[in-house]
This record gives sequence, C-alpha cells and structure tokens, in this order.
Amino acid sequence: MLVDSHCHLSSEEVYSRLDDVMNRAAGAGVDYMLNAGGLFDELPLQLEICRKYPNVFTLTGVHPHNATAYAGITAEDVLKNTVYHEVVGIGECGLDYFYDFSPRDVQIKVFRQMIKAAQESGLPLVVHTREADNDTAEILTESYQQKPFKGVIHCYSSGWKVAEAALKIGFYISASGIITFNKSEDLRQAFKKIPLQRLLVETDSPYLAPVPLRGRVNEPANVIHTAAYLGKIKGLD
Repeated sequence: MLVDSHCHLSSEEVYSRLDDVMNRAAGAGVDYMLNAGGLFDELPLQLEICRKYPNVFTLTGVHPHNATAYAGITAEDVLKNTVYHEVVGIGECGLDYFYDFSPRDVQIKVFRQMIKAAQESGLPLVVHTREADNDTAEILTESYQQKPFKGVIHCYSSGWKVAEAALKIGFYISASGIITFNKSEDLRQAFKKIPLQRLLVETDSPYLAPVPLRGRVNEPANVIHTAAYLGKIKGLD
C-alpha cells in the first residue's frame, strides 16, 4: 500500500482531469491521498473532493505565501474548519523565506496560530519550510516545549538542523520527487540518516514530478517513483 501524504488535488492542473488522475493512482497502487490546503477559501472544494473519493482526506491551513491575506487569523478560526471528519490535519503552513511573498513577521505570526491550533486539536501539523531553517527549528522546538504536538516536515529539502529539530519532537519527514533530482545528493545523504519509521513519501503534485517524469505535471500515481528511489537510498526493495 502506498499513501501520497501531500498533494494538491484542488489545483487547476490536477482538478481539471481529476477522474483520470484518480484512476491512474488506483492503478499504481496508491490507496490514500492527503489533499493539502493553503487557503481557507479552498476548503469547500477540498471537502467536495473528499466526499467524491472516500480515500482522500484533507488539511486546513494557510500557506506562508498567503499569510498576508490572513494576518489576523487566530487558532480559533482554524479550529472552526476542523469540525469536518475529512479534515485530518493543520496545514500546510510554515515559513518561506525564498520567495518572501508575505513579510516574515506576518509568516511567523500566522505559523504560530497554526501551531496553536494543532496543539489544541491534537491534529498533526503539516509544515512547509524553505530557506527558513533557523526560525522553523526554533519555533517548533520552543512551541513543543510549551505544549506537545505532532506533525510532519513536508517536502523536506532543508538543512539537517530542521530534520534534527523535527525528529527530536517526534515529527515525520516526507520525501518528495526532489530526492530523485541530480543536484540533490546532500538531500539523499540526509535521508540516509532519517529513521525509516519516521519517513513518509509524497508528490506535492502538481509540482516536483520525480525523475523520470521531471518537467511534467505531477500527480499521486507518481509517488511510486519517489518511494522506489527512497528504498534505494535506504537499501531496501
């Protein structure tokens, strides 16, 4: 059984041909999918997808790119979206200092509210982090010390500091198609060190299609390539 632990089925590139995408996922042995959220406005469509496809579950959260639009959000606002049984996590959320589409102080403020919602609900936190290793590691560690919570670093491509901090608080680390890219040797070495029981796989579709499909629109069926490559890194079949 395979699970695509992070995909964007609501994205236009995937949603426009969703029936075909889901058929290919089934044919590839991908039994479950977790549909990520980045805007509260997406939740109705995410729930619609879950209700049409019972093997899809979803998240509710604010992507750091969208933090400015939700600068005043509170954990209570997030928790209102968790009343639906299809919502099984908070996210994706976090920090993105590569694009800086939202001011960093606003990203941090919103991220802290997402963490608080995870702490209050008991639902796992799905963290996006890019070029923000120090702040991500420090905020996760500090928040966990205040009140434990669980979660995953999705599409892990950061330095070891983030992985180390995440593993110390019991988080999972998710591998995307990036591990198959030629330039990703440092990342592959990091995944060698991450315990097998703390690993997940994902597509982050429609982004980051793995080799040998790089450059195409990604979809959940392609998680088989990432899983196979991760097995190779770990010395498993």
